[in-house]
Amino acid sequence: MTGTRVRQDSMRLTQYAHGGGCACKIPPGELEEMVAGLTPGGPAGFPAGDLLVGLDTGDDAAVVRFPGGPGARAVVTTADFFTPVVDDPYDWGRIAAANALSDIYAMGGTPLVAVNLLSWPRDLLPLELAREVLRGGLDVAALAGCVVGGGHSVDDPEPKYGMAVTGTADPDRLLRNDAGRPGVPLSLTKPLGLGVLNNRHKTTGEVFPQAVETMTTLNRDAAGRALAAGAVCATDVTGFGLLGHLYKLARASGVSAVVHASAVPYLDGAREAAAAGYVSGGTRRNLAWVAPHTDFGGADELTRLLLADAQTSGGLLVAGEVPGAPVVGELVAAGEHRLVVR
Repeated sequence: MTGTRVRQDSMRLTQYAHGGGCACKIPPGELEEMVAGLTPGGPAGFPAGDLLVGLDTGDDAAVVRFPGGPGARAVVTTADFFTPVVDDPYDWGRIAAANALSDIYAMGGTPLVAVNLLSWPRDLLPLELAREVLRGGLDVAALAGCVVGGGHSVDDPEPKYGMAVTGTADPDRLLRNDAGRPGVPLSLTKPLGLGVLNNRHKTTGEVFPQAVETMTTLNRDAAGRALAAGAVCATDVTGFGLLGHLYKLARASGVSAVVHASAVPYLDGAREAAAAGYVSGGTRRNLAWVAPHTDFGGADELTRLLLADAQTSGGLLVAGEVPGAPVVGELVAAGEHRLVVR
């Protein structure tokens, strides 16, 4: 186990939240039921075809084409925020910003401008900590070349932070979750295990630098390599876990997907953390959601949980070979199950 003990006299942000990071998302099944039938709208006369990506497939961001705009680019927009996933406020800010920016990269876009979204229990936590959260977000946005132009804050019993991000993309070179085709390999650009390590951190105070490093790494370069390799289909792996996001991709694309469990990379200490029981409720709900649509073969319970582990600021899952990323499966023709684990 690669971890260090947190200082006992420090203020632990994770203790002020009921969940942590993307594991605090509304469960995927409940979310889909909630938004079913809601039709994306636009102003009078807005051409329906100009909404290139909307609510229908549950993709990572919305994409709108504005004919005649500068360079005929499409606008990509998203919002993402969550409760503390680590105790260090600066690191939490960096992680949350990287996670929000990831939605733009997962569509093949370039982030341009962001605004902060901050909820803060001002009577419980010092505002100096909130400043450190915002500083972390600013630093990561700067690395991405993305301007942060202010934001919005509310007094809230539970701390939350994230960003609304707007970027642009080539409308003819998007990475979409409904563009998968049979016979294409699946590449994963970051290892799994963030959920169980974060849950161990929340429970014990141990700090896992390998998890922080992974969560604060931008998906910019991975998206660039995917586009250069000709990929047209991708998603990022966050709160619904590898299996949850892959299920959405396979369903949207009308295909099935095979996962080679032995090829999936994990962070140091992740398997040990899962075996020790540091599995979030979000991960268990992910597994329950995909189980009816998955042939797990001989995969044991630990492997199933890790494949459904709720990630925060995880990597890209790309239909195609991405240089430097392991191939963890492939898309196949639709069958009895959307997902098959071997």
